[in-house]
Amino acid sequence: MENPQQPGRRAFLSQTGKLTTACAVIGLTGGMAQAASPGDGQCAPTPMTLTDRHYCLSEVRLEDGFEYDGDTVIGTRTALYTLEIKDGKIAAIHAANAALPAGVPRYKAQGQLLLPAFRDMHIHLDKTFYSGPWQAPRPRQGKTIMDMIALEQTLIPTLLPTSQQRAENLIALLQSKGSTVARSHCNIDPVSGLKSLEHLQRALENHRADFSCEIVAFPQHGLLHSRVDALMREAMQMGVQYVGGLDPTNVDGAMEKSLDAMFQIALDTGKGVDIHLHETSPAGVAAINYMIATVEKNPALRGKVTISHAFALTTLTPGELAETATRLAAQQITIASTVPIGGLMMPLPQLSEKGVFVMTGTDSVIDHWSPFGTGDILEKANLYAQLYRGSDEYHLSRAMAISTGGVLPLDHKGQRAWPKAGDAAEFVLVNASCSAEAVARLPARNATFHQGRLVAGQVSKA
Repeated sequence: MENPQQPGRRAFLSQTGKLTTACAVIGLTGGMAQAASPGDGQCAPTPMTLTDRHYCLSEVRLEDGFEYDGDTVIGTRTALYTLEIKDGKIAAIHAANAALPAGVPRYKAQGQLLLPAFRDMHIHLDKTFYSGPWQAPRPRQGKTIMDMIALEQTLIPTLLPTSQQRAENLIALLQSKGSTVARSHCNIDPVSGLKSLEHLQRALENHRADFSCEIVAFPQHGLLHSRVDALMREAMQMGVQYVGGLDPTNVDGAMEKSLDAMFQIALDTGKGVDIHLHETSPAGVAAINYMIATVEKNPALRGKVTISHAFALTTLTPGELAETATRLAAQQITIASTVPIGGLMMPLPQLSEKGVFVMTGTDSVIDHWSPFGTGDILEKANLYAQLYRGSDEYHLSRAMAISTGGVLPLDHKGQRAWPKAGDAAEFVLVNASCSAEAVARLPARNATFHQGRLVAGQVSKA
């Protein structure tokens, strides 16, 4: 995570109190205005929608640098500033006492910390139980992935009638947790055909102004096994950005043939690749090596391939891992990990040290695979810090990079790297003193902004 993303991808990737006031409050939650709850002795504010394209947000807390004891980072310095937002970008950063442009509407962050907006880079918006009746997954003991595929073939038709609304409700949840950018895998299978994709695209179109999302055409039932090559190619023509794939040995039963078919679609259409690879057998290692070799032979794929999960990396010796990570980094192949807990300890720090870009995602909030998701990408940074023993100020602050696509307020030397004038106005306000506290304590996201728009939460009118 400590390695910067290359410019092309960086451009896309680049539980405390509520704000209440006796005057008007600007509020938005899940795309709909709502009244804030009155605090003790305070009136219930009247909500309005923040529609200004040019405004100032004052009393914003920004990180200014690290505090040291010798060479050890022991704290983070912050100060209050005013952000001037114009046409979706941060036009200027003003000192707290500076004169502001006349006639420009003003709002207050009331001393809250500004964090980069989060990026959920592996989620399935198209097939979720979220916002429907409670439904726990079926027991998984003894079930193979083929058993789960058979279950899904009966489940998908029951989800399709409400899949668009559920996707929109899930988008609202992500926004409330501070995420404004995502990459969603979408089923392309014989049961749903292109219907899941059509519903997801309609949901995303309704949130075009407040949420950015890439789509991966995902052959959940196997690219070869379900014979969906033609459907996948049709999906590419519908505006999908990535060709997906799934366990080429365990599901398709023909590793090289399956991967070749996936890469051929990408090469023929000029799209990227994002494959689910759960296999931990030697076949999983072979698949990773085969994919690296394919990118090495096809420079058009360089920087356009993501391996999601990549559990086979946990089986490598330190020497094998170093060699594989070096090759992954050379071809700019990204690893998308949910930061799993349990028996599989992903070597994420080792990958980052070799220059591999690592990103994270929710995967599922609640569906037939898992009921445990919260939609909170900051939780992934918290989990990363716990798993990889990063409990000090410096490492807590670095852990947040996995949640933001590598964007951090301070660089590794403690110089401010974000925000800067010209940056996209995509950020979150939280009640925390610094990034390290936010990662450790997971405060509520009180306001989420995307391209200058308030898309969830609230801020007060100055």
